[in-house]
Amino acid sequence: MPNDFNQQIIDEFRANGGRVGGWFEGARLLLLTTVGARTGTPHTTPVGRVTGEDGRVLVIASAGGAPKDPQWFRNLTADPLVTVEDGPSTWRARAVVLAGDERDRAFARAAQADQGWADYQARAGRVIPVVALEPVA
Repeated sequence: MPNDFNQQIIDEFRANGGRVGGWFEGARLLLLTTVGARTGTPHTTPVGRVTGEDGRVLVIASAGGAPKDPQWFRNLTADPLVTVEDGPSTWRARAVVLAGDERDRAFARAAQADQGWADYQARAGRVIPVVALEPVA
């Protein structure tokens, strides 16, 4: 169950075809549904998205610069099949955690598009994961 703050964003996102106001007005968001690693129940989380240089949808597991990875990231490493809502469409995807130079290039691209990602990386004390969401049939 999402916390109240996330639930408000989820409800607004779904009611407005992927658009939200407030802090996230104009932000590129999607809703990511993962399966709980311990519980096996679905969990939906609003996350920021960027487009990779190859056109793939990427999400950044920043947790706002927290020292630990977000729970949604831990869930998708346990079960990489996820559901993505990007406003007008919903699709299944396989989450692929990027590594090495590929991760670094993708993160640099994200930070160039939005300085907030670089700020989160500076305070996180960990390498923030970047995840590609690859559609599956």
